[in-house]
Amino acid sequence: MRTAEGLSSEQAAQLLRQAGPNLLPAEKPVPQWRKLWGEMTHFFALMLWCAAGLAFIAGMPQLAVAIVVVVVVNGVFAHIQQERAQHAAAKLRGLLPADVVVRRDGKTRKVHSSELVVDDVVLLTAGDRVPADILLLSAAACEVDESMLTGESEAVPKAAGDAAWGGTFLVNGYAEAAVSATGARTRLADIAALTSKAVSPPTPLSMELRRIVRVTAFMALGIAALFYLASLLVGFQWRDSFLFAIGVAVALVPEGLLPIVTLSLAMGAQRMASRDALVRNLEAVETLGSTTFICTDKTGTLTQNRMNAVEVFTAAGSVQIAGEGYAPEAEIHGRGVERAAEAALAARAASQGRAELHGGQWRAQGDPMEAAMDVLARRLTGTESGPVPSRRLPFDPVRRRESAIVGRDLLCKGAPETVLPACASVPGAVRDQVEAMASRGLRVIAVARRRLGEASSWQSSPAGELETAMELLGLIGLQDPPRPDVSEVIGKARQAGVKVAMITGDHPATAAAIARQIGLIGSPECVVEGTDLPEDEQMLGALLDRDGVVVSRVSPEQKLRVAKALQSRGHVVAMTGDGVNDGPALREADIGVAMGRSGTDVAREASDLVLLDDHFGTIVAAIEQGRATYANIHRFLTYHLTDNVAELTPFVIWALSGGQFPLALGVLQILALDIGTDLLPALALGAEPPGSRVLASPPERRHLMDRQLIIRVFCILGPVEAVMEMAVFSAVLAAGGWTRGNVPETGLLMAASGAAFATVVLAQVANAFACRSATVPPWVLGWGTNRLLLWAVLAELAILAVCLYVPYVSALLGQAPPPATCLLLALLAMPAVLLADWIHKAVRARLRYSWDQKRS
Repeated sequence: MRTAEGLSSEQAAQLLRQAGPNLLPAEKPVPQWRKLWGEMTHFFALMLWCAAGLAFIAGMPQLAVAIVVVVVVNGVFAHIQQERAQHAAAKLRGLLPADVVVRRDGKTRKVHSSELVVDDVVLLTAGDRVPADILLLSAAACEVDESMLTGESEAVPKAAGDAAWGGTFLVNGYAEAAVSATGARTRLADIAALTSKAVSPPTPLSMELRRIVRVTAFMALGIAALFYLASLLVGFQWRDSFLFAIGVAVALVPEGLLPIVTLSLAMGAQRMASRDALVRNLEAVETLGSTTFICTDKTGTLTQNRMNAVEVFTAAGSVQIAGEGYAPEAEIHGRGVERAAEAALAARAASQGRAELHGGQWRAQGDPMEAAMDVLARRLTGTESGPVPSRRLPFDPVRRRESAIVGRDLLCKGAPETVLPACASVPGAVRDQVEAMASRGLRVIAVARRRLGEASSWQSSPAGELETAMELLGLIGLQDPPRPDVSEVIGKARQAGVKVAMITGDHPATAAAIARQIGLIGSPECVVEGTDLPEDEQMLGALLDRDGVVVSRVSPEQKLRVAKALQSRGHVVAMTGDGVNDGPALREADIGVAMGRSGTDVAREASDLVLLDDHFGTIVAAIEQGRATYANIHRFLTYHLTDNVAELTPFVIWALSGGQFPLALGVLQILALDIGTDLLPALALGAEPPGSRVLASPPERRHLMDRQLIIRVFCILGPVEAVMEMAVFSAVLAAGGWTRGNVPETGLLMAASGAAFATVVLAQVANAFACRSATVPPWVLGWGTNRLLLWAVLAELAILAVCLYVPYVSALLGQAPPPATCLLLALLAMPAVLLADWIHKAVRARLRYSWDQKRS
């Protein structure tokens, strides 16, 4: 039964059992077999399927089966990673707040939105998502964003008796409403199938990956075709030439690139979630690592968002209040307590937040600042509640104040700059007191009253007509202490080459005082109000493009201009926001960062990153993980392409010798390297945790296959592996009596090939550790700091033993166990790779140091 007092807990529980949870019908899942089929029919896979078919036609069934195994293993692995990513995303989405305020048993409480039932009475404020289809019982200046249903961007005004649909947003005002439909019976459920089919455009990272894949694939096919022709010219049969060309193509194709990148992004997102940063799309992980400018709010991000009213100034004097948190107990000092209590009661009446006792602890119910007003009234008067307003005039960013009509009084609170001009008279001392309180870091709220008399138009007159000729009751100073570690975190951001600016709606003196306390403000100080920002976009960018800027009293439109101006200067901008009107700025920024605790649903929907703890330090931690993830992609590419060089070298030498020098590796051995020994270490490198110096230098925006990677792979690590491989192969042949121009006997060739195979695997073991850093040798990092890599290397060595010493496997691969002395030679590949890597890093560091010295 629908009543303004809401349902009882028993009624709600019974209706929930009958109607089920307030959840949209689950989308019909795509069958697993279809997903798996998609992983086996992309560009790479189709190319390998064709190769397998041709190999079978050519009478080489073993090669055909081996290539099919490659396709299947890669397809299954990629499918598993995609499923893990989807499951992780679903689990992480569950971390987001999904609570709604309802009135049950005559009291307000929070319940999960899935527990709503028909006839529940819900209380909504600006920024809330409408949790189900509702009918408004009362509404104050309500406007609803229905763009997700209608496509119209302009908010729709709503009044008592109007309907609002689940999934829309209340962008202005306050409302009490009764739930009319839930779950599958909502209007949103009717269009859920259409919205689920929306496809996001490709991200820069995915586009670059596709480019690398296609370029590498076409290069592999082109080089394979050249080697096919070369082998025919030196007298090979077409079948042998085809086998040869297939080996070249397989050696050059980076089969595991895409699944490893997906794994790296998913691991980065999961690590961010463990540090209270929820990434709403995986590609944002990479973008975070490139961030060069953070525009952060003050309240809750740099401060603790524990609003505490510590001072009330009235015409009768100043009152100081000393109390902890939201508990009603406090010590009161000063003159004019009665006048201060009058101001506190007026502020509470104009507020919607409350302080409530939960589990023995007093906590804010709603906005912390408004809860602080409720606590102040309790402390000064001892009353737990006051009369219910007959009308509310909600806060909006233009008026920057809000009011309530109680009896025949209009009670107003808001920013002093907007409340004081609306008062009939304001002594000069009041304005001086505003500046004095703000300079101490207090957030100042002005409280005023107007006697409305007996007019009958109160309930319909606009706010601008009612909020005039008011009587100032007092000034309330609220303290929100800075987070204890925020100064250190700002220092880390600056060390990482990331500039930080405070963008806040607070009074400039308050913002500057907090900025000084935490060491954010720059030198010389730059504190500017939103209304004073230059109109010229180039001048605006030049003004803001410095570290430690404070922009106060900023509007949503000005916040959007700030983001655009910094981007025009080449910055990758992270912008924080929590309000309804922050949506445009969050979307415009390269990384929109919403508050998980205090933020609105609108802000969270517009963001790429949600801070579950609202902490500035979490942004810096996310940047650190973003850089680490991008570095992991570089690590994997370096590791895998180095192996490709070693795999291709035997074919190059064979071609240059005109077929006189035997092939050190066959196609099946290359496949065993790619999908057998290399896979697990590559995975472990993709999960490398952030290094200690990830934030020690400015971000470098570079391509995945940059100059540094190419030099390291094709000029240092790859050639060293190839030289060791061919040296060990030649040594085994020479020890067996082979001379150039003769065909080695089968047993000797298989033993030499086994030695070459072992050399590449052992070299890759060393390469895996070398790839952990692009600047320092592995012994500096510590051998055991990536335990996944240790286990992966042990597994790699076990697979090597199987490939060499299990007769059926070694025969299938066309190799045999080499003599023990030759294995010792193969072991030399490990120190050779590490030595070459160390020399390269040392020379590079020396050159960089010399260059820096010349520049300085």
